[in-house]
Amino acid sequence: MANRPLSAFSLTYAARTDTGRVRARNEDAVLIDPDWGVLVVADGVGGAHAGDVASNLATQTIAERMRVQALPRHDAEQTRLVIEDTIEEANITIWQQSKESESKSGMGTTVVVGAIGWEWLVVAHVGDSRIYRLRNGQLEQLSRDHSFIQEVIDQGFFATREDAKRYGIGENILTRALGSSAAVKIASAVVECVAGDVFLFCTDGLTGMVPDDWMRQILTSVEVNSLDAAADALLRIANERGGNDNITLALLQIGERNQA
Repeated sequence: MANRPLSAFSLTYAARTDTGRVRARNEDAVLIDPDWGVLVVADGVGGAHAGDVASNLATQTIAERMRVQALPRHDAEQTRLVIEDTIEEANITIWQQSKESESKSGMGTTVVVGAIGWEWLVVAHVGDSRIYRLRNGQLEQLSRDHSFIQEVIDQGFFATREDAKRYGIGENILTRALGSSAAVKIASAVVECVAGDVFLFCTDGLTGMVPDDWMRQILTSVEVNSLDAAADALLRIANERGGNDNITLALLQIGERNQA
């Protein structure tokens, strides 16, 4: 357990995961470790090829590595590099197991990670699970999907995601995932924390069902209701709107600055 405060701010966490209304099993995974200020959400891919194994390997490997290696809480850039190393280790673990077992062949997973520092948060991701920040009533997506549909939009073939979907581009074709190869390119950043910020880490089972503006309204209500109430509302609405995929989310609320 950490010997000194992790952050200059008080921190509140919440997490939910649900199979949804269509899938037979839950291939998502979520892990929050308040003692180390770590949040991990993963969405297993591969269907019958052990997607649930991959997502759990990702969350457990990252969390275990970070419990062993203390994060430099006052060095944001060094923490970012440590987070990338832990994700690379998870990638190799998943890739090796997929090669050693026929039942696990082809398994993989997306991942989004948050690691709290003194006055900042390191975020990192691979795949199309997402990271959002609510600040002053505005919801901003901090991650950028590693997916084919996002790639064709970025290259200028389509102006919007809806345009690409109307043309027949599927939303679930990943361009990066943990376990797909021995090496993986990780996107990471350091984000300043401000009292009142709410960070959302989630799989596409949430974002595919709940529009961004609805998520913004629910997260804005955290000032009145609890973070747990917001987590419950997001999960409920995703199911009410179809629950076509597993639904997983983790929330981090940045509270007031701690007294010296």
